[in-house]
Amino acid sequence: MHDPVPRLPSLLEAVLSVGTDLELRATLQHIVDAAAELTEARYAALDMTDPGRDGLTGIRTAERPEQPQPPESSESPKPPELPELPELVVPIHVDDEVFGDLRLAGKRDGPFTDEDEQLVRVLATQAGIAIGNARLYETARQRERWIEGAAAVTTALLSGESAADALMTVAERARRLAEAAAGVILQPTEDGGMEIVTASTLDDPGDIVGVVIEPGSPVLEQLLGGEPVFIDDTATDPRMTTRVRHRFGPSMMLPLQAGGRLLGTLALPRRRGGRPYTAVERLLATQFASQAALALVHAEAQHSRERLAVYEDRDRIARDLHDLVVQRLFATGMMLESTQRRSAGTGDTDKDVHAMLGRAVDELQSTVQEVRTAIFALQQPPADAPTTFRGKVLREAAGAGAVLGFQPSTRFTGAVENRLAEPVAGRLLTALRRALTAASQRAGVSRVEITVDVTAPLPDGRAGVRLTVFDDGEAGNGHAEGGGSEGGGAEGGAGTTVTWQSPL
Repeated sequence: MHDPVPRLPSLLEAVLSVGTDLELRATLQHIVDAAAELTEARYAALDMTDPGRDGLTGIRTAERPEQPQPPESSESPKPPELPELPELVVPIHVDDEVFGDLRLAGKRDGPFTDEDEQLVRVLATQAGIAIGNARLYETARQRERWIEGAAAVTTALLSGESAADALMTVAERARRLAEAAAGVILQPTEDGGMEIVTASTLDDPGDIVGVVIEPGSPVLEQLLGGEPVFIDDTATDPRMTTRVRHRFGPSMMLPLQAGGRLLGTLALPRRRGGRPYTAVERLLATQFASQAALALVHAEAQHSRERLAVYEDRDRIARDLHDLVVQRLFATGMMLESTQRRSAGTGDTDKDVHAMLGRAVDELQSTVQEVRTAIFALQQPPADAPTTFRGKVLREAAGAGAVLGFQPSTRFTGAVENRLAEPVAGRLLTALRRALTAASQRAGVSRVEITVDVTAPLPDGRAGVRLTVFDDGEAGNGHAEGGGSEGGGAEGGAGTTVTWQSPL
């Protein structure tokens, strides 16, 4: 055995080098390189006992030296097997566990000596400490990234995103944190399965969204029960039955659950052949899913509170309009009607006054009708599709207003909700749509008036409904009218009045 003292400076330098980097992969590479340099080995490797724990494969330095080749012989087609090069193998312990084996081969000036082994064992002891520190640092970094990601998701969800955008935010952020090929949200279906409703991928997610895990799938019971599922290889796992399973390898399927309520499942598959998830990654992803589910519930509650505040404000405005504006308009109209009656038949001047009062009364009645329509619109849920006939007419008017650049005036006369049957209402809405489309295509239209009257009798005396759509376009004046059991309609030029009638 040679005196190790002359090589002590090299050993100290090697020991110091393995602790210069806190990143785990870089630390392992320093260990391998330092061992090769210390022993003058042409080949060094670190084979880990449990590669999945840290998500790393074996670390190598220079290529393994080639073995000498046997002489060529025409009589022996297969060369004889040669003995392996002598190796020096030293285990590395981390926290009383064997982390892996440090393997050295191809010493330049002969076989490895006891001195080489002694030096490598000292290096391995220091390497175990450095690896433990690097593990702690890597775990802290990962935890920090996942915590920051969860905070970013919470902030985004509470900023007022829609439900679909909220799920995409969770899927996208989780995919990046997990370094996965896809971030997928599944939600339960009515028939007891689970369907992919949101997907964030590096490629086009169109073929993933809509994929269903059918009832009876072995993994479904765990998912619906709110249990996490960890899969080593999605493509070969018999529990996986979807048509896209062949594209993915290691995967995590984590419940989005808060307060005993299952919102869905967050799946994070990696590409086939990708590195397996470590125990730390599984723990952090599970915690992220729990926090994301809680944020989704809070965002939903906040959205509901905001909607409730809007409804309450709209109800207040509607009450104010009804209690103040409409009552005052009625009182003013009654005073004008009384004045009109007193001024009737007393001369030309009084006739002019009588006519002016009549027009004022008509305008007040129109205003009352429009205010009532506004009150009805305020009482409708803003995000819901209208279910009443009035609501559907208002929706058509609003759609036309987006094209026209102004809101059409809408009036209802009579109990339209009670007297209009569904088939008649459908045909009337079709006629309204056509009339509004024609009005939007005419130049110079600055006013559109819609009137629905269920008190107007048909020419033959039957009870009927009349739809009138007037616009003040520039192309000319006209009047068109349709009738009959099926209704009808036609369109004229500027100042067009389109009338549609049908029996009730």
